[in-house]
Amino acid sequence: MNTAEARRILEAALLCAAQPLSLRELTQLFDDALAPQTIKQLLADLQHAWADRGLELVCVASGWRFQSRPWLQPFLQRLNPEKPPRYSRAVLETLAIIAYRQPVTRGDVEEIRGVTVGSQILKQLQERGWIEVVGHRETVGRPALYATTRQFLDDLGLASLQELPLLPDGDSRTPPLPGLESQPMADEPSLLSASLSTPAQADAS
Repeated sequence: MNTAEARRILEAALLCAAQPLSLRELTQLFDDALAPQTIKQLLADLQHAWADRGLELVCVASGWRFQSRPWLQPFLQRLNPEKPPRYSRAVLETLAIIAYRQPVTRGDVEEIRGVTVGSQILKQLQERGWIEVVGHRETVGRPALYATTRQFLDDLGLASLQELPLLPDGDSRTPPLPGLESQPMADEPSLLSASLSTPAQADAS
């Protein structure tokens, strides 16, 4: 099999996949006949080949995927005008604290925010697939320890937590998250709402 053919196989698999494909899964396309390093080079070649197109090949936490470029989002959203979910300031602050301080307990989050964190907030983040219980702290009551998931990184278009922006000096309460846009809610002027949008993928949900 020549390089051009292998590259076309990778391209087709990634364009047709509904979810990101890991390096291991991509290697299986060739019955392990190609080394992982060779696959990585082919992926780099694909990234270069698609550099001036509307889709880009990116690596996120779960693997590799094609997605639309950010500047195209306003146009693509016209095909699906549904508004993204709106999240309260409390939800977004809780998510940001977990992302930067994980693993943390509900009590840790409350200490940083300075207010009580309702069970519904944690439930909402779990249902969205952004956080999960990864253990329990060995202390009185054995409180659950929360951490972010691969889905959280995938939705932000990140490959790892190391790609989160650095915290501003002296700002420990409300760390920023990439792709998070806030605006006042008409019915709750004291809160901030935001949408965390998943990049549109080719043939993906």
